[in-house]
Amino acid sequence: MKTKCNSRSAFFNPRVVIGFVLCAAGLVLAFASMSSVVAGDNAAAELRQSVPAQASGTWTVTGNLVTARYGHTSTLLPNGQVLVAGGIGVGVGDIACQGQNCVALASAELYDPATGMWTATGSMAFKRFGHTATLLPNGQVLVAGGYNSTNGYLARAELYDPATGVWTATGSMALKRQNHTATLLLNGQVLVSGGFNSATGDLASAELYDPATGVWTATGSMANARELHTATLLQNGQVLVAGGGGGGASAELYDPATGVWTATGSMTTGRIGHTATLLFSGKVLVAGGFKSKSAELYDPATGVWTATGSMGVARASYPATLLQNGQVLVVGGLQQGNPAFGAELYDPATGVWTRTSNMGSGRQIPAASLLLNGQVLVSGGYSGRFFILAQSQLYNP
Repeated sequence: MKTKCNSRSAFFNPRVVIGFVLCAAGLVLAFASMSSVVAGDNAAAELRQSVPAQASGTWTVTGNLVTARYGHTSTLLPNGQVLVAGGIGVGVGDIACQGQNCVALASAELYDPATGMWTATGSMAFKRFGHTATLLPNGQVLVAGGYNSTNGYLARAELYDPATGVWTATGSMALKRQNHTATLLLNGQVLVSGGFNSATGDLASAELYDPATGVWTATGSMANARELHTATLLQNGQVLVAGGGGGGASAELYDPATGVWTATGSMTTGRIGHTATLLFSGKVLVAGGFKSKSAELYDPATGVWTATGSMGVARASYPATLLQNGQVLVVGGLQQGNPAFGAELYDPATGVWTRTSNMGSGRQIPAASLLLNGQVLVSGGYSGRFFILAQSQLYNP
């Protein structure tokens, strides 16, 4: 089945397309099968040709998820385990899934690095995808927003307590949101910005969650409505928001002291479905997005973006992880309707990307978490061969 995407509304109607597919930008769900390497894949060929150097590091298979899923969240807990929640899995539902019947999931599970095994934990009250998960200073995890075909777009929020494995309801946001961002501020509050819902379209509004009271309060709105954008906490405590649907190449800064957004320098190119990573230097690396393999650096001291080395392939809807050595690992994604095969490393010292050892698989919208031992856990994802994946892998730098 091939999904036609002629408007922004086509992407954000989950009854027409699934999850985070960037139909507004012309993307189609397609990915390499987890069970085999697609030797003839165009993206893999481009990766081999464009990135001749290969970085050190190895990939190993670890335990399978209890439930195959993609578009889920992955949160490293203080005890070193990883909490995975929600996303999309196989089931009876009305979300198109390229040959499978798929539904949003309420289930959650824990990965134990000591054993390499996943175990089920308490389920959320609401099925969700396109939600956010934020580790709070008290060790609990705040999940907010998202979508499911029964309840539609969600304003509801829940808290996961690792001590009990139980989810409890907390205050609801003022607006229903999917594909928003959530940023833990230095004062312990959580800033949610932008997103999308069918009633209002792209959102410019922002809200603050106070863990002490469980209450959301409105804060200043962005100048641009945005979804599938990035939000990065800077070392000075401000939040940099960049790109996304409706945002183009623009960027804005949120000041928690005043609750006000101010414009800052624009990126060299408009981006949606990209990633943003705070480097040890305090600069922010933004990379990829729909039809883009370019990358650029934001300097908070000047508010200026400068180009840096480009990735070997264009990637959108992929995770980026800052490693303990200061390098950035990007995994999978989507390349202009074809799988973006493999993984690459960015070295801030040289501004150069190099491909890692063969991951042996492709994944659309997997989740990634840096473990306490320095390894990166990559879980789940979607395969263009009609499979939602349960397999997980570890990257050892």
